[in-house]
Amino acid sequence: MRATDFFRGGRSRPFIMGVLNVTPDSFSDGGLWNSPDRALAHACDMVDAGADMIDIGAESTRPGADKISAEEELRRLMPILSEVIPSLDVPVSVDTYKASVAEAAVEAGVSIINDVWGLSDPEMAPTAARLDVPLVIMSSFGSSKTFKTDFIQGNILRYAGDFILEKIDLAHGAGVKDHNIITDPGIGFGTTHEQSMEILRNSSYFSFGGKYPVLVGPSRKRFLSAGFPGMDRDDATAEACAVAGSSGADILRVHDVACTVRRLS
Repeated sequence: MRATDFFRGGRSRPFIMGVLNVTPDSFSDGGLWNSPDRALAHACDMVDAGADMIDIGAESTRPGADKISAEEELRRLMPILSEVIPSLDVPVSVDTYKASVAEAAVEAGVSIINDVWGLSDPEMAPTAARLDVPLVIMSSFGSSKTFKTDFIQGNILRYAGDFILEKIDLAHGAGVKDHNIITDPGIGFGTTHEQSMEILRNSSYFSFGGKYPVLVGPSRKRFLSAGFPGMDRDDATAEACAVAGSSGADILRVHDVACTVRRLS
């Protein structure tokens, strides 16, 4: 599998990445799916609803979240992977910024590394290169402690684009190939409501001339109440996904797969 397999191309809609949080404290569904049987049932439900891949995360990135050790992350993650991966016929990605967790997950059968902290672990790029799997590189600003108080200043497209290009250069230096890179402009990770909407409307910018598939993750984030007032968070997510899809996103990361698929159908 290569990242370039996820270019939307002639598909009628972008690829859908279903979110499976196996944490006690995620912002929208913490604790709901953190046992192997419930995680598997939910993953299967998302695939039945139209998910093209499942993204599993064991450490919350909600505003204010505390970081956990790699050992704790693996303790939460590995039993879920052991149950879910053999039972699905779609790719599974791991949402982690730790190289040691990514390596263990890939060894367990994960196909994609989704790094929401933009290669902050200096071992992530060489690990991804050695494992030869698709790598999502996301733009971010600050930390989970500052998302609500510190925001990117100036042109958001320029900031996120420059951030990602710098990390792509780092990845190249470690041996990651272009065909294994997916970009993510990082909606909600230090962006204002207005900046998040601007990213949605300019998703194709982050393909950098069509070189890389673009993943956009607006699901259930705070900006939706301002961008789509009066809508519940899953309907608003679906509307945000429609905007991102029409502006060039290849992959949409969502919690409620069925709602988004209905909107895009």
